Amino acid sequence: MKRIIPFIIALILISCNNDSNSYSIDGSAAGFSDGTKIYVFEIVKNQPAPIDTLVINGEKFEGSFSKTDDISIRYFQVENLNSSILYFPENTDLQAVIYKDSITASYVTGSPQNVAYKSFNEKSRAFNIQKQNNVRQFQQARNEQDNLLATQIQQANNTLIQQERTFKKEFALANPNSVFSVMLMTELLSKKEVNFADAEQLLKNLSPKVAAVPLTKDLELLIANSKRAEVGTKAPDFSGPSPNGEILSLQETLGKYTIIDFWASWCRPCRMENPNVVKVYNKYHDKGLNIISVSLDKPGQNERWIKAIKDDKMDWYHISNLKFWNDPIAKMYNVRSIPATFLLDENGNIIAKNLRGPALGSKIASLLGN
Repeated sequence: MKRIIPFIIALILISCNNDSNSYSIDGSAAGFSDGTKIYVFEIVKNQPAPIDTLVINGEKFEGSFSKTDDISIRYFQVENLNSSILYFPENTDLQAVIYKDSITASYVTGSPQNVAYKSFNEKSRAFNIQKQNNVRQFQQARNEQDNLLATQIQQANNTLIQQERTFKKEFALANPNSVFSVMLMTELLSKKEVNFADAEQLLKNLSPKVAAVPLTKDLELLIANSKRAEVGTKAPDFSGPSPNGEILSLQETLGKYTIIDFWASWCRPCRMENPNVVKVYNKYHDKGLNIISVSLDKPGQNERWIKAIKDDKMDWYHISNLKFWNDPIAKMYNVRSIPATFLLDENGNIIAKNLRGPALGSKIASLLGN
């Protein structure tokens, strides 16, 4: 009988260790004192929801979680530390490494999504280190009044930023089975670092499970909104209060060519660009150029808006809802910075965007010049 009992216990342990309904997370946490808590959160409807608390002992921690067919996003939050460690459950045992002195370098491995995400983070950190070095070198060059070197560093940094954007886009497109790719493409599209065609390419290649997650629906909606004000599409119609209080619509202002100009009296770059726009308008208005300016002035600044129109000699159509960045027309056109311009043909189709300075004059001259 004494020989049978250890055999039964061994069977129970083997059964527990091979529980097909759960997966484990084994982690190392060098430098953390015993008793330090690691909180596990899951993102539910874009909000963090606590699901477990793990405890570090002997610089180790472990946890067991139920398997599920649902795709989810989780992260570790070590108590008294602000940074978090993102990971993706995939119904397989995972390994975690948390560095006390570098939470951003911490990672989770053991599954394809987490391995790919670790690789992405390593490359992203390398870009950030180089950009930080460029900033220090740029500041030193400026302090030493070496303008040539400062310009060269600035150009090199701009190239680096473009390389980083390309890397992010290519990573997302190369990992269509990862929900992180959806998150990444959504961020890139919202910042206008990719176009909607890139995002649509990712959507077409997503696995059925990833395509069904709510984050993908959010990306689909963002793509639809991005298409509404892109070159080659019909400009969304809108209307708003003019300086005299009358409601004026885009359709009422269309000429042979029409510029929609987003600006504000408080926007210094806008005010600096206004003389150029005035010059182009005065030269080509009689030939069919119209302008309607949509101001993003703040609530209660009606008089300031009207004064800026007069001071800058902007003798064309104007409307404003005086809602600052909450302006519904700016949201309709996905305007996140000003000045922003859209050039329309006589049918209201967008044929160019964000032309400023000499580029604006050259474009209008090509359309209405002799």
